[in-house]
Amino acid sequence: MAAMLASAAAIAHPKLLSSSPSDKAEVTAPPKIELKFSENLTTQFSGATLVMTGMPGMANHGPMKVNAKISGSDDPKAMIITPVQALAPGNYRVDWRAVSSDTHPVTGSIAFTVK
Repeated sequence: MAAMLASAAAIAHPKLLSSSPSDKAEVTAPPKIELKFSENLTTQFSGATLVMTGMPGMANHGPMKVNAKISGSDDPKAMIITPVQALAPGNYRVDWRAVSSDTHPVTGSIAFTVK
């Protein structure tokens, strides 16, 4: 039984446990976005893209990639997205890709609004 549990843990895919800002939050411009996962990340295969999906007063504004630095953290289960410039008011989405020791990529996204 213990061997079965150990092998199940070895093949566990990372799951997003939390984010700051949280999904669907309305916040002042965050200096960074932090994603926390259930497993240690393999940083060279994990990453994220920050996209502005809407801008106040511009109904036809298409998605626009935001220049940001993606890095690991002191916590091996966390990913940090740091925008190069302060985020302007608008709607944003983080599309992430997380890879742990099992090497299978897991993808997802969170969205938030900057007031």
